[in-house]
Amino acid sequence: MTAGQGYRGRFAPSPTGPLHFGSLVSALASFLDARAHRGTWLVRIEDVDGPRTVAGAADDILETLRRFGMHSDEKPVWQSEREDAYQRAFNQLLSAGFVFPCGCTRREIADSLAHAHLRHATLAYPGTCRDGLHGKPPRAWRMRVPDGDAAIFTFEDRWQGTQTQDLATEVGDFVLKRADGEWAYQLAVVVDDADCGITHVVRGADLLDSTARQIYLQRCLDVPTPVYLHVPVVENDHGEKLSKQTGATALDTAKPLAALTQAARHLSLEPLSAGSLEAFFLDATTQWARRFGP
Repeated sequence: MTAGQGYRGRFAPSPTGPLHFGSLVSALASFLDARAHRGTWLVRIEDVDGPRTVAGAADDILETLRRFGMHSDEKPVWQSEREDAYQRAFNQLLSAGFVFPCGCTRREIADSLAHAHLRHATLAYPGTCRDGLHGKPPRAWRMRVPDGDAAIFTFEDRWQGTQTQDLATEVGDFVLKRADGEWAYQLAVVVDDADCGITHVVRGADLLDSTARQIYLQRCLDVPTPVYLHVPVVENDHGEKLSKQTGATALDTAKPLAALTQAARHLSLEPLSAGSLEAFFLDATTQWARRFGP
C-alpha cells in the first residue's frame, strides 16, 4: 500500500484493568505502523465481555495512552455499544447455514477431547452438536468450519512470516455466542474491523492463533481481510505471557519515556532518542518505516 492511501490501523485493549507493559508494546507497534504509513490510528475498547470489564478501566486506559503520547485519530469505539452490529452479522451467518446451536457443557467437551486424545485423534471441538442437539437444550452457538482442504488457511504475517492452520483439525467449530449470552471475541473483532474500515492489524503474537478463524469469518461475511502483523509477546520471569493474570503491574504514567524506550527495544528498535516524546516518536517511527514500510 502506498503511504497515505487509506491506511487504517487500531489498538483494541480490553478494559479488565490498567495498561501494563505488555499492552504498551502492542499499542506502540500499532501506533508506529500507522504513523509510518501516514495513516489513521484508532482505539477500540473491547468491552464486549461484560463479566471481565472493570469499572473505570477504559477511561484509565485512554488517559494512559494520552500521557504516553498516543491518541486516537477518531472517536474511540466501544464494543458494548455495538450489540446490533454483532446481531446482524450473526443473523447473516445463521441464514447462510454457517451457525448451529451447541448444547455441550465444558465438562462434556473436555471429556470428549480427553477420549479423542486417547485415540490419538484431534484435540479440536469434536462436532458433537453439528447435526443436532440430541435432546439437549441449546447453550452456545458455533461457527461450522469446512472440512478437508477447504479448512486449511494460509496467510502472510509481516513479522512472523507464512502461517498455516487447519481449522478442522486444530480448532473445530468455534463459538460465536457464548452460553452466558455474551458475544465471542472472534465475531466481534471481525465485525468491528470491517465496520471501521481497518486495513492493517498490528497486535501481539498471542492472537496469531485466532487469525485463521477471523479470515474465515471475513470470507463468510464477505468483508475485506486486513494485512496482519503480530509482534512478539512480553513474558515474565517464568516465561509466561505478561498479563494481569500473571502479575503485570500498571504502567507508571509519570515516566512515559522510560517505558516507551523499553517497549521500543522489545520491538528491536535502537538506539532511541529520549529527550522528549516528540523526539522519541520521530526516531521510532523512522526506524519502523525502514523495516515495515511504507
